[in-house]
Amino acid sequence: MAAESASATLADFIAALRASDVWVSPAESIDAHRVLAQVGYDDRVLLRDALAATLAKDARETSRFDACFDRYFQRWRLGGAGAVTGQAATADLESLILTGDAAGLAMVLEAGMQSAGAGAVTLITQRSLAVRRTLDAVGLRVLEARIAALKASASLQDLTRAQTLAEGRERLFAAAQAMTDRQLALFGAETGARLRERLLARRAFSAIPAEDIGTMQALVRRIARRLAERYGRKRRRAQRGRLDVRNTVRRSLAHEGLAFDLIWKRKSLDRPQIVVVCDVSRSVAPAAQFLLLFLYCLKAAVARLDAFAFSDRLASVNDLLEQSDVEVAIAEVLERIGLRPTDYGQALMGLFAAGGPRLDRHTTVIVLGDGRCNYSDPRLDLMRRLAEQTRSVIWLNPEPRTYWDQGDSRMADYARFCRVAETCNTLETLERIVEGVLRAYHPR
Repeated sequence: MAAESASATLADFIAALRASDVWVSPAESIDAHRVLAQVGYDDRVLLRDALAATLAKDARETSRFDACFDRYFQRWRLGGAGAVTGQAATADLESLILTGDAAGLAMVLEAGMQSAGAGAVTLITQRSLAVRRTLDAVGLRVLEARIAALKASASLQDLTRAQTLAEGRERLFAAAQAMTDRQLALFGAETGARLRERLLARRAFSAIPAEDIGTMQALVRRIARRLAERYGRKRRRAQRGRLDVRNTVRRSLAHEGLAFDLIWKRKSLDRPQIVVVCDVSRSVAPAAQFLLLFLYCLKAAVARLDAFAFSDRLASVNDLLEQSDVEVAIAEVLERIGLRPTDYGQALMGLFAAGGPRLDRHTTVIVLGDGRCNYSDPRLDLMRRLAEQTRSVIWLNPEPRTYWDQGDSRMADYARFCRVAETCNTLETLERIVEGVLRAYHPR
């Protein structure tokens, strides 16, 4: 195989690995090309082991690497796909069918897919078009015209030849579809998963199907950890500081202009201190479990996280959130405290009783609830005190704004004391609001 074609094949394989959730960095990609230059494609077992040692970082990635390698290099088992151009391959399509050369047809289809640009199939809706483009590139229309001409002949030999070519055309269709399906398996998995996750992130918490709860929990964890890493890096950069050129030059004058002492400008960034108050009544419970999980995964970026849950009474759930299986802990919170009529006045009284001194100007309070007091005293005096005593109050309401203040809702009264009061019933909205809280502690 020519060096350029071999390099392109490896680059395509690395793209397939990334689609299979095996992350390959640019540096690792360069290492893989160096490995290929040493071992070549002749010994497939050696190639697989060498690339796996270079690109797979753990047992999970090794398993995915092996599966992806086998799928990607299936075509080599058909006799090898050399560097064949589309024009050269299509010239002998009729003879390949008549002689039953399966390996030759595989090479023709491979070349046709590359020349037609039909290999990058990521969605099932692209399948039919990719198959058609591949077949057009290998000369299917010419073959069909040839079959029609032979059928028009009165010669028995021509009719027999036409029948053989027609059967070969059907096999060619099936082979092109199988090759396209292989490309979908290689490159479409990541696209499909990302599309599904993007749709889940925009779906109301209360409408998440039971079969997608596990996927949603994994997505919540990943987004929260990404935010934690992002703001952790900002804090580390701030601690490291920037070179203070003016004062460094001034200090160097005592050493004949030599910069012996470097002076750094450093900013002091507060780590967020967050108090979460979650309504876990029946109407809000679906959103509450995802908010608690989201903030639990943010603990690395937060100096202090105090979590409270309430329905008719308020209780600290810090101890439960310290458990290793946080999903089980949240289910226990809902069972122990939730699914009862809400009393926001009692919840505010319990919050000051439990966390009074810690509700200071360094603390952001995040309230998740629909503001429905069941016609009890909303204790707006305590809400005012909470807003005056803390850094800010963020209220996340899972109900649409058009439902606010209908029936027993006192949302407009509570919103007057909040820096932010928004509808929050999707993961996408939750991420945006929580990131805004973190950004407030990490000014640009």
